[in-house]
Amino acid sequence: MPSKTTVVVLFGGRSSEHSISCATAGGVLEAIDRSRYDVIPVGITADGAFVLEDDDPAKFRLDIHALPRVLDNGTRILWPDSTATRELSVQDAGGGIRSLGDVDVVFPILHGPFGEDGTIQGLLELIGVPYVGSGVLASALGMDKHFTKTVFEAAGIAVAPWRTVSAREWQTAPDAVAESVAGFGLPLFVKPARAGSSVGVSKVSAPAELGDAMTIALREDSRVLIEQAVVGREVECGVLGGRDGGAPRVSVAGEIVMTDREFYDFDAKYLDAPGIDLVCPAALTPEELATMQELAARAFTAIDGAGLARVDFFLTADGFVINEINTMPGFTPISMFPKCWIATGLSYPRLIDELIGLALER
Repeated sequence: MPSKTTVVVLFGGRSSEHSISCATAGGVLEAIDRSRYDVIPVGITADGAFVLEDDDPAKFRLDIHALPRVLDNGTRILWPDSTATRELSVQDAGGGIRSLGDVDVVFPILHGPFGEDGTIQGLLELIGVPYVGSGVLASALGMDKHFTKTVFEAAGIAVAPWRTVSAREWQTAPDAVAESVAGFGLPLFVKPARAGSSVGVSKVSAPAELGDAMTIALREDSRVLIEQAVVGREVECGVLGGRDGGAPRVSVAGEIVMTDREFYDFDAKYLDAPGIDLVCPAALTPEELATMQELAARAFTAIDGAGLARVDFFLTADGFVINEINTMPGFTPISMFPKCWIATGLSYPRLIDELIGLALER
């Protein structure tokens, strides 16, 4: 029998999306083919400690009454100390150190800052360990909405008009900021530049609501985007490949249908809040789907993406407007990224195989 591939499933982290990362890891731990892979679950606590976690998918299932978390159990993961080795070790709570063996690839299922933004990718590059997903540049670009939109505009992809505001600018000249976005009309969307899962996002329907929305967003980041609202259908698709994995491949589209909700917020995404239907595959014409897939591949290439991404659009009366790209999208079995690939013909376990294979090719 050929030897198994050793995979570190890395999750948790310091961002406000800690629990979503844990839930995603639970889905991967449950679905990964144990006949092909030896799995080492490594959690990152909210304080940034790397700990050896339990290989127990049930521990990390998304429970709306008790969101999963990585707690400090006293262990510490010791990464390889040079590119000459891929040996991973753990220091137990009592101080003893033992080897966990050589690592073939890391699956960094981290969302938000300090994980999805190029920081973990930089660590893994420094120690020479292959990993799933985009590299440092693409991860950083995909995380920062201001620079993502700047790159997309340069690539000729339509984006919603926006204004980026720093915390200092808002503190010193809030009236000038409000006046500068008045031409966008209402409603507006206010978003942290570097956050995901709709954390810190507010819909502003009246000028008096802008202050509270800025306060909420600035809790997540020191820079905030104020965007013009886009009227259209919310559609998303998954991308695989890139870099040495060849030309990007794009899934069928899924659609987020608002039945009784202002927008697709955190509660609707993860806490089973009512008012949203997820439809996959979305009802698009062949021409619409082909256009969306071409734009998604172009967006992925524009940021130098690799491995995977989910690309989100609005389909308006004038065509597609890109909303954002997620270089490590939600990956729970009910998330849109795996849903789109399952509808395209790639099962959840096979999707994990594909991502690991792409990482090893790189």
